[in-house]
Order: sequence, then C-alpha cells, then structure tokens
Amino acid sequence: MKVVVLNESKTPDSLNKVEKRCAVTPSSAQRLIKKGASIILEAGAGLLSGYSDKEYEGVGVSVISDVNESVSSADMVVAVNKPSEAQLALMKKGAIVVGHLDPFFQQPLVESIADKQLTAISVEMIPRSSRAQKMDALSSQASLAGYVMVMQAASLLPSILPMMMTPSGTIKPAKVFIIGAGVAGLQAIATAKRLGANVLAYDTREVVAEQVESLGGKFLKIDIGETGQTKDGYAKELTEEQKAKQQDAQRDAIADSDLVITTAQLFGRKPPVLISKDTLALMKPGSVVVDMAATSGGNVEGSVAGETVEVNGVNVIGDGYWSQFVARAATDMYANNIYNLVDEFFDTETNTFNLDLDDDILAGCVIAHQGSVTNDMLLNAYKGA
Repeated sequence: MKVVVLNESKTPDSLNKVEKRCAVTPSSAQRLIKKGASIILEAGAGLLSGYSDKEYEGVGVSVISDVNESVSSADMVVAVNKPSEAQLALMKKGAIVVGHLDPFFQQPLVESIADKQLTAISVEMIPRSSRAQKMDALSSQASLAGYVMVMQAASLLPSILPMMMTPSGTIKPAKVFIIGAGVAGLQAIATAKRLGANVLAYDTREVVAEQVESLGGKFLKIDIGETGQTKDGYAKELTEEQKAKQQDAQRDAIADSDLVITTAQLFGRKPPVLISKDTLALMKPGSVVVDMAATSGGNVEGSVAGETVEVNGVNVIGDGYWSQFVARAATDMYANNIYNLVDEFFDTETNTFNLDLDDDILAGCVIAHQGSVTNDMLLNAYKGA
C-alpha cells in the first residue's frame, strides 16, 4: 500500500496560520513500513514539529519535493487537515484520503471527494468507543488544547496561579472557572489545579461532576432542567430558556474569577455564546478569558478568531490552533492515532487497507465512498434536517 504524507506548512490557511503538525513521525512511519506499507513524505512536512527529512529517510521513508506524481498513484493520502482541490483532482479512483475534513462545514469539499470516486475518512467522525480510543484524534488534540489554554492564559494574567506565602505577605491562589468538562475541559482543570489555582467547573452533563472532583476541582451545579449527552458523549444542545438560566447562574462565577476558559463546542453545529460583553465587564481589569471555540463561531461575545483582544478590560484569547503551540507533542499523538487507524484495518496478506464498512468504526468515519456521501448524519445536515 502506497501512502503519501503531505507537507501542510506550505500554504497558510484563511487566518494566515501555518500548520505545524505532520500526520506521521519517523517512529509511526517505521512501524507502517514494517507492516508492508510504502511511505512517501513531501519534503519538510515534519520540520515545524521538530522532525527533519533525514530522520524520516533513516527509517525507510521516501522524501520527495514534488508529490504530484506520487499523489496520482497513491492508495492513501494522509493529512492533518485536508488536501487541496488540486491534490484531490490528481488522486486515482478508489484512493483513500484521511484527515480532519471538517465535514459538517465543508459540504462542497465532501461532495467533491465523492464525485471524484474517492473514499474519505474524516478523523472527526471516529466513534468515541472504547475500541476506537487509540485512534481518536479529536480527543488527543483536545487534551493538548486544554493544557495549552491554561498556559497561555497564565502568561497573560497579571498575577500568579498558586498561593504564595512570603515574608512580605501572602498571595491568594487565582480563581479559575472552566465551562465545559469534556476532554479539553478536564485537561484544563487538571493543569490549572497542578499549577495551584482554585478551580471551579461547569458542564450541562452532571454525570461529569465526579470526574471534575476527582481532579481536584469543584463542580458548579445549575438546575436548568433535563440535559444529558449524545450516544457519542457530546453535550446536547440546550433550549433558549436553558441557555438563559445557565448564563444567569454562571455570571457570578465569571465575575469572581481571574481566569475563565470556555470549551463548549457542539458537534457539527455552531457553538453557543456563553459569555456576553456585559458579563465580561463584571470581571476585574486584567482578567483573562480563553474562548476555545473562537475559530468556529465563539463562546464569548467579542472574541476574535486567531487573535487576543481586550474587551471591557478583559484579555480575551481566541487564538485557536491550540495543540500547535506544542506541535511536537501534537504530531506524536496524531501520528499514533493515524497509525492505530491504519493498523486496525491493514490486511498483511494483500498489503491493503481493508474497507470493511460493516465495522462500526469505519461505518462512522468513512463519509464518502464509491461516488456518494455515505454518512447519514452528514446527509441529514446537508439537507438542513
């Protein structure tokens, strides 16, 4: 099986950000080669995550400057994000493209992949099941994001996170409020707690309260009626009345905090606005708010995708690209996710990727195959259902 890995740092995205991650590491590539795969890497693909071309060549990877010819004969093209239309146009019928394809918001791209008779595996759609944990790229990158958001916020805060007792007086620990206790939120709680802050957290799913408390945080209980989570572990969307009750109850916690991190993202939908400018004005000058969802719509009124801005005296971080601040770790984790995905379905006898669409993992993450969009969730979303 011929696998081509793209150098995604060559072309900045719409926010002029350069991708620093790579879809394989020398280690993951070596393991794939031992299984029988042939790996072709576009030159420089790993440089921004700390891996030189020589390291890849040392384990048997073919490093080339112009991948166009290789893309046209590849059985699989692997990326962190998505190949360009020009690259997709070169791919042969039946080839597989793997990456963060952002399928709910990239309908033209997904339909173009289907029209080209390609098979698309969207890593965002990998089910959150026990068996799929080792290939769950959303969770691996979100965990790093939780860590990075705390570290970025701490660097902007005009105080320190831990309590410090000195001969000249005692500095009280910072108060950190984290909204959303999914993978990113839980890692943010753990990181802030390790740094000595007082941590309070909230999630619409009361079932996660025990996890919050196990990390040393306190859970803010708000009675907004029936909530819950989807079968994949995502929070369900709230009604307008529930959102209003939630914001009212959170206002005091936000006003009392030095640092607030919002991690509320709805799978396949625009994220909810959780903090208004009026609420920001209640916070102490110099306080910091991190909006994890800024690049996809935003949880915080006034946040700007890709930037840090001041709103009513509060520093609002909307940088996005969180895991790329620790690009080496992010590449290591994503490359392992990709290896585990390929390994799970690699047929060593035929040296091919076994597209068993009856398998629950592939049934979820294969979104286009044999000329059609195949995922029911996407089809319903595209119809506006």
